[in-house]
Amino acid sequence: MFPTLRLAQAARVTLFTRAGCGLCDTAKHTVTQLHKRLPFDYAETDIQLPENKQWKDVYDYDVPVLHVQSVKGPQATDLSDPKKLFHRWTEQEVENLVNEAEKSSQ
Repeated sequence: MFPTLRLAQAARVTLFTRAGCGLCDTAKHTVTQLHKRLPFDYAETDIQLPENKQWKDVYDYDVPVLHVQSVKGPQATDLSDPKKLFHRWTEQEVENLVNEAEKSSQ
């Protein structure tokens, strides 16, 4: 197995966002800058889409929200409870959580 593949699967980062949100745009930029130099599984979830209603109900007034989770088992769906960041964060804060997730998945 290649080391980058292991790292890409060790941490999952999900950004909960919505269109037209300036804070969300800033948060996305911060996460994508980190993602360019540190591999991890990254996804964005637009809470305004009908299929994401469950997340809109939770985070409607809190976006952007970032979940960082460890992959805990052989299935990509075996995840730890998320560490969460709300509204504003630095690239270093995200990197610290990703590193924690990677260590706890080993």
